[in-house]
Amino acid sequence: MAGAFDKVAVSEERFGRALVAFVALGFGLLIAAAVAVGWNTVRTGQHTQRVAHTQQVRQAVADLQVDLEQSETARRGYLLTGQPVFLTAYRTTGGMIPARYRTIRRLVEDNAAQIGRLDRITPLLQRLTLLRAKSIALVRNGQLAPAQAEFAGDASVPLMRAIRYRLRAMAGEEAALLALRTQQQANAARLFYIMASVASVLLVIVAALSLTVVVRNTRALTASRDDLRRLAGSLEDRVTERTADLALANEEIQRFAYIVSHDLRSPLVNVMGFTAELESAAAPLAELVTRAEAEAPQILTEEARLAAREDLPEALGFIRTSTAKMDRLINAILQLSRQGRRTLAPEPLDLAAVCDTVIGAIRHVIDDRGVTATVVRPMPTMIADRVAVEQILSNLVENATKYLSPGRPGTVTLSARKHLGRIVMSVADNGRGIDPRDHQRIFDLFRRSGMQDQPGEGIGLAHVRALAYRMGGTISVESALGEGATFHLTLPQDQTA
Repeated sequence: MAGAFDKVAVSEERFGRALVAFVALGFGLLIAAAVAVGWNTVRTGQHTQRVAHTQQVRQAVADLQVDLEQSETARRGYLLTGQPVFLTAYRTTGGMIPARYRTIRRLVEDNAAQIGRLDRITPLLQRLTLLRAKSIALVRNGQLAPAQAEFAGDASVPLMRAIRYRLRAMAGEEAALLALRTQQQANAARLFYIMASVASVLLVIVAALSLTVVVRNTRALTASRDDLRRLAGSLEDRVTERTADLALANEEIQRFAYIVSHDLRSPLVNVMGFTAELESAAAPLAELVTRAEAEAPQILTEEARLAAREDLPEALGFIRTSTAKMDRLINAILQLSRQGRRTLAPEPLDLAAVCDTVIGAIRHVIDDRGVTATVVRPMPTMIADRVAVEQILSNLVENATKYLSPGRPGTVTLSARKHLGRIVMSVADNGRGIDPRDHQRIFDLFRRSGMQDQPGEGIGLAHVRALAYRMGGTISVESALGEGATFHLTLPQDQTA
């Protein structure tokens, strides 16, 4: 038998090491995914800024061309009619041309090709400005006929044509840049979706592996306690040794669960933070798409419109849902680990008074649900940790009031008796009952049975079982669908022993 136990121990040790190695690898990959998501978020922001910059350049070029055309039209009107209203319009639009020109030069200072085109426009603008000033001066001095004759032979028309040609070339260059940068932006968004999906999958895998460690060690504790019970009569030394092993294993479980829950939260917070940043970046992108749709629909593709208005918000919603669920699971693990570290303080207990305290604490819940709670007296006394016993009974009573059977008033009955030197406490109800196939799984972490129409994370009964084991007891259930359920809590009568 010793050889068989040793082989099992070696196998369990190897499996445990492999599982911990996989968890560590999962954490490493999760951190790498979080870094990659952050890097890609920065790149997406850069692409967004470049697209916005290109739009600004195109708008500035268009504004300059409009001002040139409008000022030329106003000048011609003034030459033909001599009316001051045209002179006012010319000064208004013409006066904006230098500022437009400086804006364009500032925006394209990092583009050598555009700077070259702008340099070729500069002397043309200067010559055109001189011609305009000369003709305007003649009209203002009352020399309308000479001004018109001068206009008929000046070079303003070819100058305007040359300027238009070069401005169209600049606009074409920016259109090509806009198409390229929009594609880069879409590629970065797709890459973000992939990275976010990988990070979510890694979160689930690491959580599953962590839960596997907790569940497997819990089951190992159960099996070890059963072995101790069978060997207790004749192997006192083995009992002492196994008890020490169990205490060490239980402490390791609690410590591991606490570490895992904290280490999981760090990358989760990173993913949530990066998601918030992406949501912030998505708003100006959507505004930009709306503006492009209104002002220049020909440059906006259907893929870009769908990516900004549907794909990106939908993906962010999925990520938010997954991270919120993961946060709830981490909190549940952390709660279990904290309870496992609490020091038990056995004291004499009047079980009937304890039951009355539990019912009184949740009396408002019981009354709201129309449930009748009964304590069967007399009850035996015992020495145990009061807080742990109250927590177990409170969980069982509250569960009994939640899962009621439609069509009949709910009842909950608490009773206790001595059996073979131990105390057996029972909580019976007439609710919807539990499928016999689920009698064991309902005590597993995050596992629930039947229709999920009540709030909860599947931690209550796992917490009950963990507390019962810590006090050297067990918890079991007898139930059938539609016939209610009875939970039996078996504890040592004197836990100080």
